[in-house]
Amino acid sequence: MTDMNNATIGFDALGLPENLLTALANMGFTSATAIQAQTIPPLLAGKDVLGEAQTGTGKTAAFGLPALAQIDTSIRKPQLMVLAPTRELAIQVAEAIESFAKNIKGLKVATLYGGQSYGPQFSQLERGAQVVVGTPGRLMDHLRRKSLNLSHLSFCVLDEADEMLNMGFLDDIEWILEHLPEKVQMALFSATMPASIRKIANRFLKSPEHIKVAAVNKAKANIKQYAWKVSGINKNTALERIAETFDYDGMIIFVRTRNDTVSVAEHLESFGYAAAAINGDMNQAQRERTVEQMKSGKLSILVATDVVARGLDIPRIDLVINYDLPGDNEAYVHRIGRTGRAGRSGTSIAFVRPREMYSLRHYERLTNGTIEPYELPSIQEIGKARIEKTRVELANLVASKDLSAMREIIENMANESELSLADLAAALLYQKQIKQPLQPKEDPRPRRESRDRFDRDNRDSRGNRGRRDDRGNRGERTERGERTRKPKVARTDIDWQSYRLEVGKEHGAKPGDIVGAIANEISLDSSYIGQISLHDRHTIVQLPKGMPKKSFEQLKKVKIRRQSLEISVSDSPIATMKPRRSPRKDKPRAS
Repeated sequence: MTDMNNATIGFDALGLPENLLTALANMGFTSATAIQAQTIPPLLAGKDVLGEAQTGTGKTAAFGLPALAQIDTSIRKPQLMVLAPTRELAIQVAEAIESFAKNIKGLKVATLYGGQSYGPQFSQLERGAQVVVGTPGRLMDHLRRKSLNLSHLSFCVLDEADEMLNMGFLDDIEWILEHLPEKVQMALFSATMPASIRKIANRFLKSPEHIKVAAVNKAKANIKQYAWKVSGINKNTALERIAETFDYDGMIIFVRTRNDTVSVAEHLESFGYAAAAINGDMNQAQRERTVEQMKSGKLSILVATDVVARGLDIPRIDLVINYDLPGDNEAYVHRIGRTGRAGRSGTSIAFVRPREMYSLRHYERLTNGTIEPYELPSIQEIGKARIEKTRVELANLVASKDLSAMREIIENMANESELSLADLAAALLYQKQIKQPLQPKEDPRPRRESRDRFDRDNRDSRGNRGRRDDRGNRGERTERGERTRKPKVARTDIDWQSYRLEVGKEHGAKPGDIVGAIANEISLDSSYIGQISLHDRHTIVQLPKGMPKKSFEQLKKVKIRRQSLEISVSDSPIATMKPRRSPRKDKPRAS
């Protein structure tokens, strides 16, 4: 058994090909972690590996890099398969592998997990993905459906094996491993080595090299940790309230996917915040430029994924928001460690859904700290903050500008109109605050519908997974399995026309994205947006007939998930929807 934790070794000393070394250098990685330094050479040599390591020690690169070094992209069949316990970890692993493979032309990655429709997953596999990352249940489904072909598989990884066993996947894992080709290189990683893990290792691994590394240092930093229980309002609204009232210098927001970095950053930008995304789709120069803008103060908010945020050292970051919880517990430590740097104090706020509350005790144990409940600022507190901000702005103007000419004008206005100076000042203040009320009554301001309104784990009254439309109503599926969305009130006074948008499910689009983009861009009340039918690569939407040419041209340029809408008139009808089996109001919704 190998157990070395202190040696520092460069990736260039591990036998990796040049295209992978270049990708690592562009990501800012030069030195290997202990698990990487000890695991990569034996895996490159074709040996099986049994790795005993905590999450957050760099296991994805430890198995991903040597596996990528051996993939033949001319073969359009899965050659590497990774089993992960949760869809969050599966997405994280897939994105990391895609980042490592930036310079491998023709390499494709498929991510297979439950809670997502099969259509996009079938498409990924049919396009010839050489890497498959998935959860046990969905991998079994694809194997049974014959949509996943393992005839060319040469490398299989079990990541977080003990967690998969804790979640009851033992039988599933054994079933999957029994369906592997005879000669497959194996790597199994687990934080602990209970008897059940050893049993799997003894049965499926061939003379593995046992590698053990120490856990990540759990030293307590000067970071105050809070958790907001997501309820009542959506996450983007919560972000707006925090950004407006929290006294921060620099903020970093962690989300789950690269698409989310863009959508959340754009949402904040639309309300005037200096925010930017940083993700694996950006080249090294773009990432460095973004980081420099953050360091210099041109940006105040970064929205990032775990992969690109590793190693970020920006001293002015004093607030970390976990918009989405990480796929593994150790990643939480790395995330909040982006603040509280160099002895400074910092704050972290996690957005936690009720079903995720159990994670908090793990985070407390890992950080030797306490996570306190966080109460979002109320509408009244937001109003007070806006009034104080306006007072400071006006006081600074009085102190820094020569206002004698303005005083003369306002005094003349008062004399000529018999209005008091207070009345005129109040009118000017009212005009200034129209777009952002100083005394908000309900929502602090209008907003584009966010992806948070489409909780991936919403279930209907029968416990089935489903998505909600922009008003909280769940759409029905058509005979072909496409998701449709009904308007809140079926309008009979509108002559509808079908339009085609060149964005669909494969791009990550959701009904709320469509509604939000159209409503905001051309100031169209959402009741004038009819049914929406999402397809794989396009969407059909009902809009009022005779749309003004100016509005039509505006919509052509709008982007959703970085895809231009390219709207055009369509003769395709919205797919007929199945009637509901029973009224939802008769049954309580599963929590």
